[in-house]
Amino acid sequence: MNEVSRMEAEKILNRKVKNENLKKHMFAVASIMEKIAIELEEDPEKWYKTGLLHDVDYDETEEDPEKHGLVSAEILEGELPEESLKAIKAHNHQNTGVKPKNKLDKALISSDAVSGLIVATALVMPNKKMKEVRVKSIEKKFKDSSFAKNIDRERIDRCEEIGIDRKRFFELSLDGLNEISEKLGL
Repeated sequence: MNEVSRMEAEKILNRKVKNENLKKHMFAVASIMEKIAIELEEDPEKWYKTGLLHDVDYDETEEDPEKHGLVSAEILEGELPEESLKAIKAHNHQNTGVKPKNKLDKALISSDAVSGLIVATALVMPNKKMKEVRVKSIEKKFKDSSFAKNIDRERIDRCEEIGIDRKRFFELSLDGLNEISEKLGL
């Protein structure tokens, strides 16, 4: 199988996803996934592209959440390795029934959730900039269940299942998002 390059993955994203905020979210997850892969001595390219394309079907499946992830895997068949396709299905395991089993699956679930928490934290900073966010701020917002209520903290805590404690996970995630803050508009 010829796996797509980053540039080809971005072309797929731009062709399939119209919502600019969703694109930013997908880039955020990709950046976090790459940092986690490096930390765990996994394949950063594979993890990045898995994160980048995990919601590629969202425009098509928004009204039918049971198919979210499954349609992405169909779209990406032959473009990403099977392990990535399984992780994309498993990130919506409560609807797809595909259980997260390995590090890639669980990292995608955690990264998907933490990206929203960190972006929400940046948006309440005085200048709404990622560089203003500190790990302590993220930890505080994580514990405040009234902040970003739609973000499932249990999904973030799946990081523990891949051998990264929550504080380190926040550090890696924040590093990843700081690297692409301009792309995120933060």
